[in-house]
Amino acid sequence: MPVMAKRENHYEAAFEAYLRWLAVPYIAVDETHRTLIGRDCADRQQATGRPSLKSLDFVVSPPRSSGSWLVDVKGRRFPTGKSYYKNWSTADELSSLAAWEDLFAAQAKGLLVFAYNVVGDRAPLAAEELFVFRGGLYGFVGIELAHYASWSKQLSPRWGTVTVPVAQFRSLARPARELFGAPRPQAA
Repeated sequence: MPVMAKRENHYEAAFEAYLRWLAVPYIAVDETHRTLIGRDCADRQQATGRPSLKSLDFVVSPPRSSGSWLVDVKGRRFPTGKSYYKNWSTADELSSLAAWEDLFAAQAKGLLVFAYNVVGDRAPLAAEELFVFRGGLYGFVGIELAHYASWSKQLSPRWGTVTVPVAQFRSLARPARELFGAPRPQAA
């Protein structure tokens, strides 16, 4: 049996266990170094001043799909204080994911997966969509990069973060399982 990648980030570790539970083929990406970009991404280097891309977290290839998902996992607590559906990201993460899409051409699309660690009495998904991992409860919500980018608004210029208004996020985001075309296993 293949061994899961050593992941110290509990959100990414939970997502990887979730993919295995769903039996969806994936590749876990080694994130120890940013990926150097080639000549094809020279425009990105000129625009951002960075000669590298933030690494993906996973490449997910559902069996009955014509392409793969380039996944960046965003770990968030649900709720965070009195806030629900925190969905911020950095502009660098979005531009890196878009550059990965360009490199993969039509073979793959960018997907932000918000791995919500449920810590309250409400959850981002129905109970049957939640996943138990190491005693924690997680809900995995995905939104295509194109949708996220088209609705994103600047959150903090200082930190280079963006977010999508909650109403739009909730209308565009889907359970990750649905995006992967995976049936719901019988028991979590």
